[in-house]
Amino acid sequence: MPNLRELLHFYAEAGVDTPLEDVPVDRFSQVEAKRASPVAPISPPARSASEPASERPQANVAAPALAKASVPDDAKIAMARQLALGAGSLEELREQLADFDGCNLKFTAKNLVFADGNPAAPVMFVGEAPGREEDLEGVPFIGRSGQLLDRMFAAIGLDRSSVYIANTIPWRPPGNRTPTPLETEICRPFFERQVELANPKILVALGGPAAKALTNASEGILRLRGNWKTHLTPSGIEIPVMPTLHPAYLLRNPAQKRFAWRDFLNVKMRLRSLAE
Repeated sequence: MPNLRELLHFYAEAGVDTPLEDVPVDRFSQVEAKRASPVAPISPPARSASEPASERPQANVAAPALAKASVPDDAKIAMARQLALGAGSLEELREQLADFDGCNLKFTAKNLVFADGNPAAPVMFVGEAPGREEDLEGVPFIGRSGQLLDRMFAAIGLDRSSVYIANTIPWRPPGNRTPTPLETEICRPFFERQVELANPKILVALGGPAAKALTNASEGILRLRGNWKTHLTPSGIEIPVMPTLHPAYLLRNPAQKRFAWRDFLNVKMRLRSLAE
């Protein structure tokens, strides 16, 4: 059995950093207790045999109404779209996001993770959502995957001063879970406006969710990677997109790094051709 230090380290790596109870709850014993004490069915009150059947109460009982979940709805998405379009600069957009309360993720995250690097750079790298380290510091890609990404930048002659880095989701989902489709949609107007204001010459999608958000493709990242796609901004500007593998995926699958290397070489050659 692992010691307490190893167990806490495992929980931290998995993104479990906020306890919900002071002591652990044995859910299995609760289920067994419910099974051991079944609820007897409620019999209707006795009626006279001479009472017409049509006047006797029916056995059907209406099911209790389910409480509506507190999640962003169409009105919140419309509000996000209106606020995003009203931002005339990246700094204004950041302020709009910081004040926006329409996404539930904001209330569980520690920091807004807006962007890093040079917003005037010709290439913009896009991930999906911040992780634990990014949430703590408010900067995208600074954990282990960020360190690998920095080395990948250096391999093609780039660094954080010559690229712009952002995510499609600016707040960390609890426990590093996958953002829901509704959370993605509520953040989409801000992200699309961020791309439009940065106006890069090339977009690099890091991982499948970012590639799908940028290109609306349905294929997985292993089919998308290495093939130039197009992102169409709300104002109608077309920006070439190179989908590639996420650094976190490469840390788990080092043999796939050769494919990401080819994709980065494609980006390097495209940047060189644009500079000529």
